This record gives sequence, structure tokens and C-alpha cells, in this order.
Amino acid sequence: QVQLVESGGGLVPPGDSLRLSCTASLSIPNIEYMAWYRQAPGKQRELVAALRLTGEARYRDSVKGRFTISTDNPRREVHLQMSSLKPEDTALYICNIGAGGTDYYGPGTQVTVSS
Repeated sequence: QVQLVESGGGLVPPGDSLRLSCTASLSIPNIEYMAWYRQAPGKQRELVAALRLTGEARYRDSVKGRFTISTDNPRREVHLQMSSLKPEDTALYICNIGAGGTDYYGPGTQVTVSS
């Protein structure tokens, strides 16, 4: 059973940076995409960034130019580099990997942006 675990969250002041990482417990074959979602209290989960293994990446408008999704190991890891963080970026960040028709999700890592 594949499990995803996120790390790298924390409490930072506005303007700071964080790098989130997501690691799978096993190598995952046939990955089609890797993505990061976030969910703030009382709000719906929203897609933050997605990366296809072709290299195509897309971002929600509010994070374009500030966040970068990447992978060092396309079968097991995905990262989210976040810069110029804003209070509205505060949320639980959840990793997602889609492979062979199955979606895997981690439990999330909390990011809080506050002075």
C-alpha cells in the first residue's frame, strides 16, 4: 500500500519562503501527474499546482510566479517551492499523485503565514 507523507510546513511571516516535500513509501509506476492541493478552514480544497511527467506544469493564478512544483525523483517525490508567502496562503497543503487510474493523497502539512 503506497503512502504519501508531506513535510516542510510551518509558521512563517509574510514574504518568507518554504519548501514542501512529498515522499511516497514505495516507487510508484505509471505516474501520470503529481500535484499539490490546499485547504483552508471552512473552504473547499483547491488545486495549487500540478506537474505532468511530460514536464508541463500549471498553477492557480494566485500563486503564479511565487510557487514552483518540481520533482527530483519522478517515481517517489514531489516538491513545492513557495516564495513571497502571503497570509492567504495559509492552509493545509496536501500532496497528490495520480498513477494508473488511482489517486494517492497524503495527510497534509500545515502552512501558516502570519506576522
